Amino acid sequence: MKNISVEELKSRMDAGEKLNIIDVREPWEYEEFNIGAQLLPLGNVMGMQLDAIEDLKNDELIIHCKAGARSAQACMMLEQLGYTNVVNVTGGMNAWRQKFG
Repeated sequence: MKNISVEELKSRMDAGEKLNIIDVREPWEYEEFNIGAQLLPLGNVMGMQLDAIEDLKNDELIIHCKAGARSAQACMMLEQLGYTNVVNVTGGMNAWRQKFG
């Protein structure tokens, strides 16, 4: 699993790159604050309910959560399921909010 900092991610977003960003937090966390990522809660990942990202197996998937632990878990699970390019956002949304408000 690769890692990306919130600074790198924001820079790529600001540059207009087409990114596959996946948020593995719970729906209530997403509603509270999100950066426009696709919501796919960790429970769905662990339960292999991956229809929404099935066609992205070989694409870069940037995975984030609140602090980085759930996204790291999701990255490991996705790698085991054959996803070839998963990237964990270090520090998650806590780091994002600390850096960018």
